Amino acid sequence: MSIKVLIAMSGGVDSSVAAYLMKLQGFDCRGATMKLFDQETACGITRSKTCCSLEDVEDARSIAYQLDIPFHVFNFVPDFKEQIIERFVNAYQNGLTPNPCIDCNRYMKFEKFFLRSKELDFDYIVTGHYARIEFDTVCGRYLLKKAVDETKDQSYVLYAMTQQHLSGTKFPLGSLRKQDVRNIATEHNFINAKKHESQDICFVPDGDYAAFIERYTGRICPPGNFTDKNGNILGKHKGIIRYTIGQRKGLGIARAEPYYVCAQNVTENTVILGDECDLYTQTVYAENINLIAFEKISSPIRVTAKVRYRQKEDWATAEQIDDNHLRIEFDKPQKAIAKGQAVVLYDKDIVLGGGTIQ
Repeated sequence: MSIKVLIAMSGGVDSSVAAYLMKLQGFDCRGATMKLFDQETACGITRSKTCCSLEDVEDARSIAYQLDIPFHVFNFVPDFKEQIIERFVNAYQNGLTPNPCIDCNRYMKFEKFFLRSKELDFDYIVTGHYARIEFDTVCGRYLLKKAVDETKDQSYVLYAMTQQHLSGTKFPLGSLRKQDVRNIATEHNFINAKKHESQDICFVPDGDYAAFIERYTGRICPPGNFTDKNGNILGKHKGIIRYTIGQRKGLGIARAEPYYVCAQNVTENTVILGDECDLYTQTVYAENINLIAFEKISSPIRVTAKVRYRQKEDWATAEQIDDNHLRIEFDKPQKAIAKGQAVVLYDKDIVLGGGTIQ
């Protein structure tokens, strides 16, 4: 009896080649695209170079037809609104810097899509992520590992995967380089072989997330004061959601040395500015944690860790405070650590786990 796999097909080249490779290996394949929002949710913006558009659905359908595999569209619009868009909006309104790609993996691909696959009696789901899954016979656990192509590695945004998810997922691109994937698509005349990769947040295609939040909520974020760390007023800001930790451009304050956004006080509607040296922190606390390589951290361990996606890890010591909290002490101060982002722990190419920065 053949193994049944449900392939998450976004319409991009990565998931298309993932589908091709699974079909080549003899799996019983079906493709599916998640419909995540509609034009009303997207606030009427014409979208380009993003995922999840109508064009993307048709590209995915075309590849499925070319590969002769059945294709479905799953309507997850209400779930996406609740789990991704609402979280995104609430985070910014509360002075956090969210990562909707992590949330989309956590609550959509490896929750809604994963559960749907089980309801339909599939053995695995398949995605086009650049990461690897291996079972460690020594510790008896599934491990999440970096992709061979570290320039495309997506393990950071997958740290929330559980043992159940890892045991029921396949990443066929984890051992390939991006150019290899492009070459396979070109060789087989895939319609999306040269398609641009999505760069923006899918529901904020123009990149202006503050304007999106105001359109979505129907409320204008009120202006307030820029202050220094002692509370002295330095000027007026244009709405707290328009500023992120580490930002130095667009502040509108003339000064010989640039100011940087160091913190936000949502209660007082103030944005705190400081010098570049004020951005550095060595200690990070994380909540809503997920551990992969072990069930818990019994005593402090040496790890490498990073606090944003496009960053190289630095050495740190991590300890688990309780069931849902970590404390990470970096050897060197880290710049512009933002609440709401993720801190992810590594042992060489193995993802140990991570959590949301408090």
